[in-house]
Amino acid sequence: MIEKIISEIKAFLKRNAPQLTKEQKLRMYKILNSDNPNFVIYGNKHSEIEKFVRNIHNNFNLSYGTASEIFERLVKSNVHDERITGIFLLNRFKKYFNEETVDMIHKVIPDYFDTWAITDTTMIRVVGPYLAKSGNEKLAEKTIEKWSNSENLWIRRAALVIFLKIIMVKKEFNSDNVFKLVERMRKDPEDYIQKGIGWLLKTCSNYKSEIIFEYLMKNTENLSRTILRYASEKLPKDKRTQILKK
Repeated sequence: MIEKIISEIKAFLKRNAPQLTKEQKLRMYKILNSDNPNFVIYGNKHSEIEKFVRNIHNNFNLSYGTASEIFERLVKSNVHDERITGIFLLNRFKKYFNEETVDMIHKVIPDYFDTWAITDTTMIRVVGPYLAKSGNEKLAEKTIEKWSNSENLWIRRAALVIFLKIIMVKKEFNSDNVFKLVERMRKDPEDYIQKGIGWLLKTCSNYKSEIIFEYLMKNTENLSRTILRYASEKLPKDKRTQILKK
């Protein structure tokens, strides 16, 4: 059954791919910026993939175990759309997620995650919401701590996205924990980490804008221009101007 489902997924994604101009394709490849020389993107809309995944789920009466195996197979593909499909399919079984789900994803990241889009989608859709559930606080803390210290770029990026998703779900955050993570990661030279830190702080500003403003003002000399620019996006214009001018 798994082979049949994967075949149907691949056929649908090719068949449903939009007709793109050369310029549109180049723009997509540039935005995703994969370092995989065999990377391919068809450009299927996420909404269309979601509909197809829902039909697959219903037509085949899938189990969590089968969905997990399909995810692991598809996430190893060179085709971006196939990876996204695997993520969306796995996410339909969120009530079955457990610590082994987190471990499974952690294991595939180093070898098969090569864009911010796949990393962020997986953390926003799968790992983040699960770790945000009541009772998972210790696991969330352990995961963020471990992943943020990883040698792998995408695992470190994932730690930041998990944290900000938890904040989005709970609509609150512990400022000491946030600033501790930022201080530890702010010197990371990778642009995707700098942007991730900025995104984390911007998310926090939706709930405690004054605390984030004060932190940014006190640390304009310590934080990169990228972090300051991203972090201050949701602040009032006059306060953002103060931060970026200082």
